[in-house]
This record gives sequence, structure tokens and C-alpha cells, in this order.
Amino acid sequence: MTRKIIYIVDDEPDICQIIAQQLNQHGYETRTFQTGQQASAAIHRRKPDLCIIDLGLPDMDGISLVKEYCDTSGMGVIIISGRGSTTDRILGLEFGADDYLAKPFEPRELVARVNSLFRRLEHINHVSHSGNKDRKARFADWIYDPNTLTLYHQTQTLSYELSSAEATLLNRLLQAPRQVLSRDQLLHGFADPFDRSIDVRMSRLRKKVETDPKHPTLIKTIYGAGYILTCEVSWQA
Repeated sequence: MTRKIIYIVDDEPDICQIIAQQLNQHGYETRTFQTGQQASAAIHRRKPDLCIIDLGLPDMDGISLVKEYCDTSGMGVIIISGRGSTTDRILGLEFGADDYLAKPFEPRELVARVNSLFRRLEHINHVSHSGNKDRKARFADWIYDPNTLTLYHQTQTLSYELSSAEATLLNRLLQAPRQVLSRDQLLHGFADPFDRSIDVRMSRLRKKVETDPKHPTLIKTIYGAGYILTCEVSWQA
């Protein structure tokens, strides 16, 4: 099996080394970078499976890297940061990060988060190839391709690459249309237990699929119960 490639972006070499050693011991291939520009250049040359990004970089705010790559590359992103405020966590998730881990943290916890993220991606891939192989979901004005985690508008030239977290949520909604799914059902399998994470990720989904995200009609909130996809879903080749 090809080893997953993980880029570690942190201005502290010691932290990079500790994280890399832990990940290497668990079978991952790693590369480390101390600046955002170094990482950005490397990502353009070869996209990794996952990028672990510190927000406090010397040449740029790490959130700039998160914002640049979450919606365009399809790679996983985990933020690590000493800025553990709720605002920073929400901002990172809003820009599409898959997870957020505040410093200081145990390296083993980060490895657990990485393993969880890749299991989530493998689950998405498994769902897309079991029963719906080479098929796309058509719902409302949208077509979703689970093989590429991409949304296409049926009549407009719009397309979005989803993060693994967004794809997980959408997959669960598409597998159970017109059914109320609780927060626990939707959150199951996410490494980040942060209570607002489901709301932030659902908000990102709505900004893509809803005509008016502030007044959603496609993915509705059932207060006290969860969320529901209000339309029918058909799976077609």
C-alpha cells in the first residue's frame, strides 16, 4: 500500500521533528517546512494527502494557507495552534479545515486525529464504491460525485471540491433523504468533538448548495432534533 504523504508546517523545528517521528512510526511519509512560502511551493509541486498547519508562521498567517488550499486541492487539513480561542477554532473550520488541535498537545493525540481523518476518507471512498460505484447523486439542482468529492450545479457552471468533513456530512444526508439525522449521527467519526464544529461545517455546505444560506430550504435545521435533507435523491451513472 502506498504510504500517505503528510506535510508539517510549523516554524519550530523541534515540534516538526517530534510530529514527523510520531507519524513516521505509524507508517506515514512526512516532509517539514518552517515557512508558509516553503510549504506553498511544495504543495504546488506535489499535493500531499494531508497538511498539518500551524497558524503562527513567521512569513504569513497560517490561516492564509488553510483558506488557499481547503477548497481547491482536495487534500486534508489539520490546524495546530497555540491560539486555542473559540473564534480561531471556528474561523479555521469555516475556511474548511478538517480538524483543529490546540497547543500544547500530546503527539499521540495528533496521530489519533490523523488516523481518524484518513479513516473518514476511506469510509467516504467505501460508501462511494459500495452500492453506488461509478454513480452520482442527483438532488435538487445539484450533482454530487462521491469519487472526487465534487459538487456540480446541473444548469450553471458551478462546481465545488468538498473537504472530507463536508463530504462526510453530505454523504450521510444523501444516504437518508427526508429523514431527520441527529447531531450525534452526523458527528459520528469526527475527531473533533468541538460542539460548534457541526454547525460550522453545515454552514459551509449550505453556502454551496442553498440559494439563500441564511434561510435554508434544502438542508433544514430541526431544532432540538438535528438536520434534514428535504429533497429526493437519485443515484445515476
